[in-house]
Amino acid sequence: GCNRASARPTLCPKSKKRDHDLPALAIIAVAVAYSVVRLGRLVDQAGDAIKAIVDDTTPLLEEVTTTVQLINAPLQSINKITKSAEDLTEKISSATGSFLDKNNLAMKAAGALLAAAQLKKSASKPKKSKRRSAEEHE
Repeated sequence: GCNRASARPTLCPKSKKRDHDLPALAIIAVAVAYSVVRLGRLVDQAGDAIKAIVDDTTPLLEEVTTTVQLINAPLQSINKITKSAEDLTEKISSATGSFLDKNNLAMKAAGALLAAAQLKKSASKPKKSKRRSAEEHE
């Protein structure tokens, strides 16, 4: 085997190489350990940041959910009112159409009476004379 006390150092080149590799390996081991520790801290910080985001976001989401629920209730009421108004309009339209179809003669008579009332009203208004109209404008 190789002996350090030997007069010929060239017989054991591996042992010298190993002696030089030891400090390099120690430096690499320290660098890897340092990197692992830094990576661990980074993961811890990322976990803390995510926890803070979740803690801040959870109440916000609860408020949004409450707001949406509060808005949905009036919207449902408005929807019911709109549906009721739509149904009422449809019934009135149907009843009016039915009345007009069945009472065509009565409608013509009502129209004639309205027209006669308009003519009578316009005929009963006194007409202003041209002289009186000119005096009023001065």
